[in-house]
Amino acid sequence: MYRTRQEDLPFQGLSHNFVGADNGDVNISVFLLSAPPGRGPGPHRHPYDEVQFVREGRGAYVVNGVEFEATAGDILVIKAGEIHSFRAIGDAPLVQLDVHLSPRFIQENLT
Repeated sequence: MYRTRQEDLPFQGLSHNFVGADNGDVNISVFLLSAPPGRGPGPHRHPYDEVQFVREGRGAYVVNGVEFEATAGDILVIKAGEIHSFRAIGDAPLVQLDVHLSPRFIQENLT
């Protein structure tokens, strides 16, 4: 059993970062994201699947050129290699749990 707390994880950009290889040696990594309105990552991709759990707020997303809105309760499955970006919209922060199916984050930023 391995236990840690969110506030003990490294914070970078808009997220606390749970790196599986460094936290219990598991095969996932997780961004614990809280993005203020207007903020979010630009176009990027990963060589593995990602599952985004929208917990609070609203976001404007683009996945492989398709634009849509997602809100609290939505679960997005982004397949390996799909180019995606998103930003918080509205007056409240966008809170997500972004699960990367990899023990370390691998991200190719495209801007």
